[in-house]
Amino acid sequence: MTQHIAELLMYVAPEPLRQANERWLTQIIEQLGATRLSVEGLSLMELWLSPQLLLTQTCGYPLMTALRGKVRVIGRPRYELPDSTGGNHCSLLLGRADDPRRALTDWRDSRGVINGEDSNSGMNLLRHRLAPLHRDGQFFSSVAISGSHRQSLRWLREDRADLAAIDSVTFAYLARHAAQEVAGLRVVARSAFSPTLPYITAFGVTDEQAEQLRQAMNQALKKLPDVVEILGLQEVLPATESDYQVVLDYQQEAEALGYGLLR
Repeated sequence: MTQHIAELLMYVAPEPLRQANERWLTQIIEQLGATRLSVEGLSLMELWLSPQLLLTQTCGYPLMTALRGKVRVIGRPRYELPDSTGGNHCSLLLGRADDPRRALTDWRDSRGVINGEDSNSGMNLLRHRLAPLHRDGQFFSSVAISGSHRQSLRWLREDRADLAAIDSVTFAYLARHAAQEVAGLRVVARSAFSPTLPYITAFGVTDEQAEQLRQAMNQALKKLPDVVEILGLQEVLPATESDYQVVLDYQQEAEALGYGLLR
């Protein structure tokens, strides 16, 4: 048996999601007759760039920046969840339900929080949405980095921040499986749509091998209807790196409006 790295790490909480992803991944590996290597000690970037990578998921923004031309896209998930459909998702701009501000412009000079500077849903789509509204290159009074979408939600609930952009898939999962994490929050606005987080493999994999892998992923889903239900994941659609050019287009549109840096 061939040995490969295979991990799905983008949506692993709450626990039912981690278990569903693990069951799906195990089925895929079995169908391909491969064995999994341990990823202990590897950073996320090392995992993404490993020549032994068989399957993982990344974010559209690092795909088009740090990983561009260094990995091969297998496909993108078609979730059928609120605000996520047809292979696209968006960011939900959230504030506290008891905040008296209503229009997005009312959040000028508020405290922003992002999960990371390299996040499409947490930073890039937020920057694009706010770009027409900035004044002298600034929208927030401060922007902090929480480290994850769930931590950003915690900061909102604890009144440590006022506005955050949360991946609509993450929000739908939490609303269904951990409602307490989104309790007391409301959607202020939505971002533009963006392709869902791509599945990738090592750069040396051929187009034919990548397509075989995508087919194996879909065959595994058909065998696991309960996993489909938990993940809201209907199929893995064909995709290429060029499908994610829109991520950079959003960056460039924000820059053209004088808002290249989220602040």
